[in-house]
Amino acid sequence: MFIRNAWYVAAWDFELAGGPIGRRICGDPVVFYRDAEGRAAALADRCCHRGAPLHLGEVVERGLQCGYHGLVFARDGRCVAIPGQDAIPSTAAVRAYPVVERNEIVWIWMGEPERADSTAIVEYPFNDDYANWPHKREVYALEANYLLVLDNLMDLTHLAYVHRRTVGGNPSAHVNARMTSTPTERGVQFSRWLLDCAPPATYAKAVRFSGNVDRWQEFEFVAPGTVLQWTGATDAGTGADEGRREGGFSLRIFHGVTPETEGSCHYFWSAANGYSQDDPGATDRLFEEIAATFMEDKALLAEQQASLAESGETGLVDIKADVARIQMRRVIRRLIEAEASRPGPETC
Repeated sequence: MFIRNAWYVAAWDFELAGGPIGRRICGDPVVFYRDAEGRAAALADRCCHRGAPLHLGEVVERGLQCGYHGLVFARDGRCVAIPGQDAIPSTAAVRAYPVVERNEIVWIWMGEPERADSTAIVEYPFNDDYANWPHKREVYALEANYLLVLDNLMDLTHLAYVHRRTVGGNPSAHVNARMTSTPTERGVQFSRWLLDCAPPATYAKAVRFSGNVDRWQEFEFVAPGTVLQWTGATDAGTGADEGRREGGFSLRIFHGVTPETEGSCHYFWSAANGYSQDDPGATDRLFEEIAATFMEDKALLAEQQASLAESGETGLVDIKADVARIQMRRVIRRLIEAEASRPGPETC
């Protein structure tokens, strides 16, 4: 089940530059495009005439033209032109979804349109600040339920095993990390400190440390699918855990996890360089390191999804490291139950 009355990441802004794209969100086929005025729009990806996918069409002056028989739909879903006839049936329309473009992200509201409040969209100003946080962006199709991806982000002990050669580092440092986790109104925040440990490979490639480092990992989950990350390290004993984090290695990552189907999701991410901002090569190298790390996650999550699809989650146990993951799951469960209790067709 999906939370529908919520904002999800639908696309990066640059993805709409080449014309309409089709993407399934929470089980619904949706077409995204820019209208003639350059505004992002989203419609049900199914022409009301013969059911052809609208993403196979093209943008014209009055809207999105179906590539099968040429019907044109405005951004509100109304059919505004039918080749060869002047009269347009009142039923000639497709569903339109509320969209908002902000911080290089195209957001979509999948539920009741009248409840779409843009003030609830997660703010991420770092995507607009290339001077201090130069970054690169990507989207992956993952063969895993979106909750498994969120689980993965909420329990960082896996870094020491899945990502040992990149951002992980020594397993004992993760086991002994000092962790706090705090529920919020819309999710959960957690932080981990790995003190006086060897810098992981990705950090050591990027910055020259004098020896061991103090590492921080700060995460915030905002329901239903956003995770904001700030991680980094400075030389051990220089006061990073007291707020002095200048110098050293610093990385911000935006994670947007959007359900596609019950067994797949879209994973949007951006990686921002906070240590060598004037060096484009450093940003490129960081992106390559993080991309390699996420490809490791992608492979593991696909195998986990296949395993759970066969056996289910019965018999799985929780451990100490699951505290933030459990809190995240409680938020999701609460929102799903609240939506299911509302009358109407959108509460599924």
